[in-house]
Amino acid sequence: MIHRPPTALPPELLADDDVQRALAGHDFGVVFRLARERAGISYSKIAAECDIKPERVGQLARGNGRITSFEKVVQIADALRVPGQAVGLAPRPWEAETASASSTTGPSLHRRTVLQVATTAGLAAALPTLHHAERAPVRISGSYVDRLSERTARLRRLDDLLGGGDTYRVYLGEVQRTKALLRDGTFTDSARRRLLSLLSEQTQQAGWSAFDGGRGREASALYQESRTYAREAQDGDLYSNALAFLAYGTLAKDRSTAVSFAEESCATITDRTPATVRALLYERLAWACAVDQQPAGTDRALQAARKALTEAPDGEAQPHWSAWVDHQELDIMTGRC
Repeated sequence: MIHRPPTALPPELLADDDVQRALAGHDFGVVFRLARERAGISYSKIAAECDIKPERVGQLARGNGRITSFEKVVQIADALRVPGQAVGLAPRPWEAETASASSTTGPSLHRRTVLQVATTAGLAAALPTLHHAERAPVRISGSYVDRLSERTARLRRLDDLLGGGDTYRVYLGEVQRTKALLRDGTFTDSARRRLLSLLSEQTQQAGWSAFDGGRGREASALYQESRTYAREAQDGDLYSNALAFLAYGTLAKDRSTAVSFAEESCATITDRTPATVRALLYERLAWACAVDQQPAGTDRALQAARKALTEAPDGEAQPHWSAWVDHQELDIMTGRC
């Protein structure tokens, strides 16, 4: 017998026009709110089945933040029993009743256990160490910047599990620590530029977390900071991404400015821009054009993003902050657009 979660949406609610529009736009906050209002599905049940903190479910339902990671979209679709087509996915295994109960519940239960521990004992007890294990040296070497970069990459994965309300202070703490290193440390010109690039990346990470947690003003300020650091570091890829983030964060209040930011970010692409960075920039331009009701611009940007991924040179190194962009992610964005 196929497991049916307690958060499965009733057929009549799935067929509702408001729900269909919200699903197509990945506006899951609206879906959560309508599920409670019209089907009596509580936020606590949604939180448990979707592996989302209960307070974040409430924030999303109030219009604060968005769900953007592919893995979380898949998880929500399965928990609410939303057909894949409705959210831009391939048909889900349970649609054909071929998935076993163990395969659908195993990974979810593990992640849920992590969240339950986090709720009762705090994040420090449930997640990898968030504190720096070593004292910062006075002289910052390239190898030390490497270790900081690896840490930033690891901390980025928290976004797959937690919302901006949980990660914002963690990411902001990393920003402040790197600023202190730049203020108090000594380094070669090369190490300083690399540290500035890292700070630009961390500031973008903190900015996204702020935006996801409903802190729009803080997010915009952090994206502007990131652009400044990337320019000083002469890091064109992070500079472009800062512009793309500004576009994403500006859409709700000024669509034309958002499109301009996105177009400016794509104008910085060169022959040396990695494939996933190109695809990410074009993808965000496509979304800005879609929200601004520019179908031709949306189509051109999506085609450019797909071309970037399809024609990527074998073995090309990709920044970890853009390596998650692949054809599946692009299919999701195409569905949203």
